Amino acid sequence: MISSDLRFTANHCWVRDEGDLWVVGITDYAQEQMGDLTFVELPELDEHVDADDEIAVVESVKSANSIFAPAAGKIVAINEALLEQPELVNQDPFGRGWLFKMKPDDPSGLENLLDTDAYEAFLPEEDE
Repeated sequence: MISSDLRFTANHCWVRDEGDLWVVGITDYAQEQMGDLTFVELPELDEHVDADDEIAVVESVKSANSIFAPAAGKIVAINEALLEQPELVNQDPFGRGWLFKMKPDDPSGLENLLDTDAYEAFLPEEDE
């Protein structure tokens, strides 16, 4: 069950609203598909990004995947712990495995992202 206080992108990122900041990470589904992460490249601190810009990369033994900005805004924090421990994303994708925090140019843009029900409906059906 996914937390209902999160919003999601079609690229399998989650966004948690913390007032004027958004915390962003990859979903449990995404990290399960990738397998054990071996490397995380985070965005530049204080960088201004546009919506859908490629701003980070997560790599596993299976693949490398780009992370795209969920909205336009400024990167205000990065999870430096991931540079030494990328496996935190696998262990706790919605908690200690967050990737970055951003100050969105338009906080109302959160409403354009998928809510929990829409994201769960978006996921492929699991094979029984």
